[in-house]
Amino acid sequence: MKDILEQLEDRREGARLGGGQNRIDAQHGRGKLSARERVDLLLDEGSFEEFDMFVTHRCTDFGMEQQKPAGDGVVTGWGTINGRLVYVFSQDFTVLGGSVSETHAKKICKIMDMAMQNGAPIIGINDSGGARIQEGVDSLAGYGEVFQRNIQASGVVPQISVIMGPCAGGAVYSPAMTDFIFMVKDSSYMFVTGPDVVKTVTNEQVTSEELGGASTHTRKSSVADAAFENDVEALAEVRRLVDFLPANNREKPPVRPFFDEPDRIEPSLDTLVPTNANTPYDMKELILKLADEGDFYEIQQEFAKNIVTGFFRIEGRTVGVVANQPMVLAGVLDIDSARKAARFVRFCDAFEIPILTLIDVPGFLPGTSQEYGGVIKHGAKLLFAYGEATVPMVTVITRKAYGGAYVVMASKHLQSDFNYAWPTAEIAVMGAKGATEIIHRADLKDPQKIASHAADYEERFANPFVAAERGFIDEVIQPRMTRKRISRAFASLRNKSKTMPWKKHDNIPL
Repeated sequence: MKDILEQLEDRREGARLGGGQNRIDAQHGRGKLSARERVDLLLDEGSFEEFDMFVTHRCTDFGMEQQKPAGDGVVTGWGTINGRLVYVFSQDFTVLGGSVSETHAKKICKIMDMAMQNGAPIIGINDSGGARIQEGVDSLAGYGEVFQRNIQASGVVPQISVIMGPCAGGAVYSPAMTDFIFMVKDSSYMFVTGPDVVKTVTNEQVTSEELGGASTHTRKSSVADAAFENDVEALAEVRRLVDFLPANNREKPPVRPFFDEPDRIEPSLDTLVPTNANTPYDMKELILKLADEGDFYEIQQEFAKNIVTGFFRIEGRTVGVVANQPMVLAGVLDIDSARKAARFVRFCDAFEIPILTLIDVPGFLPGTSQEYGGVIKHGAKLLFAYGEATVPMVTVITRKAYGGAYVVMASKHLQSDFNYAWPTAEIAVMGAKGATEIIHRADLKDPQKIASHAADYEERFANPFVAAERGFIDEVIQPRMTRKRISRAFASLRNKSKTMPWKKHDNIPL
């Protein structure tokens, strides 16, 4: 019996070493952790339970039968993050470059099936050279099986991808279908075709970092939600994100202890909005002053900065925040900001996370580049996302809410539950100057008359009271009371139950 136990430990030790100590050292030399070190950092200490440690590939072509490392290049299992169950897979670049074989994919599918069955998040750590060429179509079939699980799990359990090395070709489509993608600066990249292929086909010379690095995907393409300095920071931020999310679509997000008064009064908010309607201010200041303990987890911080998305807590309960940012492009809506916000709203709705919308929007960005780029269809995505959401929704208009952008941003007409406005709010079809020039076109040559008309328009429409008279605004509130009012609003909506007409699925304008 003793010999058998020793043999078991020897085999385990060999499996834990992956591709061997030399390759682990090489991984460290590139500033990267090993697959198992990443799992240990991600999960609560001692909570990891591994599956399929001794699985090997079945390929006998190209001499592959001579190298059959235990685990086949991916570590899979389950554990806890702050005591809550999660499932995880971590690709091991030290084993055949982390390449995906038939059995490698089956290990991942097994974990994903268990996550859906037991209602827990899936966290995938990607560090792979792609499909294992020696296995040909079997490897591609494995990818297809993983893709199908991603689709089935979408909207059922949260899916988080952490890119910690190469992720190329077909491999990028699994992370692309997950809810959040995090990258590590200077050591991770994603692209469908690499620099060499790009050069051959288009004659463009580009580096891996320029083509698919963290900066590219967080600032330009919006493929990734955030990028971090190193593996340790990225995994710590994943732990923090998981704390905001429910385990699945049938559970509410976790309620955390809080040490902040729900009815806290914030006098500084009374002077947040400048007297001059064209002077910007930082909407994040409002967000931080509304959040429990000023804790805000921003999503896609580097992309479409004219809109802010992320999570905070009120009374210890997770709330998704969508807010126009007057500091960037005056908070205007455009193609990028509409896509960013629409995806975030749909995620919140899928997982029963209430949504707070903070509005200061002068309209949609005009111009040929926007029209040619399809701002109509992309703007409709945000409209559609809010209109189909059934979670509790609270809206606060701080300043401008003009034209179609007013309607799109969680207005009462899209069945937002509570719609508040500050006294500084301006709810109208457009600004006074543009409206006056249209209504009083005959007086354009008389500056005094135009100025008088503009003043009349401002007095009539540049306030929240016309909308309040119609019932489109539920209450005009003092800015300092905002946290108290939205806290009470969300508390009253905790048992909200709303269903949409039956359909197989909707047809959002993609």
